[in-house]
Amino acid sequence: MNKTIRRSAVFTLLLVLALLVRATWVQFYEGTALAEDKDNRRNAIETYAAPLGNIIVGGDAVTGSARTKGGDLAYKRTYKDGELYAAVTGYASQSYAPTQLEGIYQDLLNGTDPRLKTVLDTLTRERSDPGDVITTIDPSVQRAAYEALGDKKGAAVAIDPKTGKILAVVSTPSYDPSSLTDANTAGAAWKKLTADPDKPLTNRALRQPLPPGSTFKLVVAAAALEDGLYPSVDVRTDSHDPYTLPGTTTELSNENPNAPCENASIRTALQYSCNNVFARMAVKLGQDKVRTMAEKFGFDDTDQDVPVRAYTSVYPSDMDESSTALTGIGQYDVTATPLQMAMVSAAIANDGKLVAPHMVSQITDGGGDVLKDYDSEAGTEEVVSASTAKQLRSAMETVVEDGTGTNARIGGATVGGKTGTAQHGEKNSKTPYAWFTSYAKAGGKEVAVAVVVEQSNAARSEVSGNGLAAPVAKAVMRAALKD
Repeated sequence: MNKTIRRSAVFTLLLVLALLVRATWVQFYEGTALAEDKDNRRNAIETYAAPLGNIIVGGDAVTGSARTKGGDLAYKRTYKDGELYAAVTGYASQSYAPTQLEGIYQDLLNGTDPRLKTVLDTLTRERSDPGDVITTIDPSVQRAAYEALGDKKGAAVAIDPKTGKILAVVSTPSYDPSSLTDANTAGAAWKKLTADPDKPLTNRALRQPLPPGSTFKLVVAAAALEDGLYPSVDVRTDSHDPYTLPGTTTELSNENPNAPCENASIRTALQYSCNNVFARMAVKLGQDKVRTMAEKFGFDDTDQDVPVRAYTSVYPSDMDESSTALTGIGQYDVTATPLQMAMVSAAIANDGKLVAPHMVSQITDGGGDVLKDYDSEAGTEEVVSASTAKQLRSAMETVVEDGTGTNARIGGATVGGKTGTAQHGEKNSKTPYAWFTSYAKAGGKEVAVAVVVEQSNAARSEVSGNGLAAPVAKAVMRAALKD
């Protein structure tokens, strides 16, 4: 064979081999990445080629699918009472990545989850029938929280202390997920929502930690009782009023200058929300013991999934004594979500045991068969002893009956709570945050609730946990006890 022809043949063969290697690499190694690329239009076409599975609340679907007119996306997501449930469902959009439960269970809801495949699906390579997500949300409790918050900027979370089921997750102002579902209109809606200074897309209930203020005093009290610093909530403490922060000349005063806070017991200190008592208590315990107790309640947990990943509630470290004192009243760098503060009350209400909070009960396949039961898998941890929990409940009930939380009273029910008014801005220059965390029991039913109001139409002098947050908690607790 001619040398030139032979070289050309070898070169051509090498090119063919290189092409085969590259094709194999793309097909078997890069294929998955290309298929999952967010800019791959085929993914959207496949996702919206048929109706999606649904998110269920109280036995009814709060989501749906509607046929589109024209275009290559056959269906779009729809929502029933979208603003009411936005903090639970999130959104499934033709233009943007899904969020909340829509995002976590995207594969289940669009039929691509491997657990949905039948033998026939495997043989035909057809997409499986989509599954459903059955939530723990109680529609009447959810609505009560949403309506009670009204035009306030804030959030509320309700938990069944015995089961860990989350009965309500509300964030206001809310938004209608339906505005983001259609590719033709989603862009304008997205621009409007992201430009809104009130940040309606932010899930304040789960994903916006704020200073918890005096509600954190429950954690400090729990640490003091468990450590044996004080044998009961009725033993007088060693607490000067006013209290000078260690290493400074700064005096820490109390909201009510006439309150009997000097050397007050834990019960009296919670009743009147005495800053001097809990600041001094945090210093006597030391930051490590306070942090240990906070972490038992769920603080500093970077993997808190319900199953939506909640932002971490933080108890800080490496502080001097003056900073440790401020953490005793829920200030300095302490932050908490409403979910976290609801967990505090839930554990106290449940004899010191914290059942893992979750807002999905089950996920099912297209035929209704259960794929996973989250209710039966919810773990339980002992945060404090039953004795400590009983004493804290007694003190929290005093807060509601004769203290700073009287607006949470419910006739015929046992209610315990703790108010909080957290400083906001440098030198408290902005409107404070109003907090209330509580539990209620009646007729064999019980619920734990936490509420934060970031902003309302109330005058600054009227901003308080009892004035703004407690009435919201009361409405939520009443709804839970009625069901």
